[in-house]
Amino acid sequence: MNFINSKPATDGMRISLNEISTRAPESFDKKETKELHKKITDELEELQNLLYAEGKHSILIILQGPDASGKDGAIRDVFSRMNPQGLFVKSFKVPTPEEASHDFLWRVHKYAPPRRMIHIFNRSHYEDVLVTRVHKLCDDKTAKARMEAINNFERLLHEHNGTHILKFYLHVSKEEQQERLRERMTNPAKMWKYNAKDFEEADRWDEYRRYYEECFKLCDYVPWHIVPSDQNWYKEYYIANELCKLLKSLNMKYPSLEKAR
Repeated sequence: MNFINSKPATDGMRISLNEISTRAPESFDKKETKELHKKITDELEELQNLLYAEGKHSILIILQGPDASGKDGAIRDVFSRMNPQGLFVKSFKVPTPEEASHDFLWRVHKYAPPRRMIHIFNRSHYEDVLVTRVHKLCDDKTAKARMEAINNFERLLHEHNGTHILKFYLHVSKEEQQERLRERMTNPAKMWKYNAKDFEEADRWDEYRRYYEECFKLCDYVPWHIVPSDQNWYKEYYIANELCKLLKSLNMKYPSLEKAR
């Protein structure tokens, strides 16, 4: 089986999510992909060690997507073999009163990764141009100014701190989302995730889609990856593969004994 190399689906272009499949390409076999995924996660363990030892770069991974798109599962699976000392996960919720009293990037910037580290944002600064617009807390003019600020923020991290950014939108179908939300009402292991408001947010499906598509076009300093996420095995492979490709592209080397001294 030949595995295709996935590429960013966005690069300042207009994207219609309705035209992108939420399922794995037909050329991908589940069993073979899961075997390849295991090899990649084994390789990521060594690459993370190299990243930490060399100390020249950092990685920021941004996970966005609808409720129940699989952000938590992706974090658990893709990074399971890595050293926790070199990882940090931050989940962004509704801003606290202190956070809301500052500019919208204030609470985000302090969690940007220092060199050596891989930081993962479960939701991110993009919530301030998504959920705020859906709930009419942010008008279009303000949102577009914020998106320009986001581009500058991501450029700052990359150009001045050696931070390499991967942005993933977990693309699930409306039917799959509803099924996963209902599972939270019946599966004891997932009931803790249940929130009645999730169904209310799901009813705003079209609004969220529209604002996400605008983000893909205007927040384009770092291109987005649109990840088909109805099947967890493909979603996890895709993210791991992109991270592996990025780390390899850095051509990292272990410091010599002389440098270590």
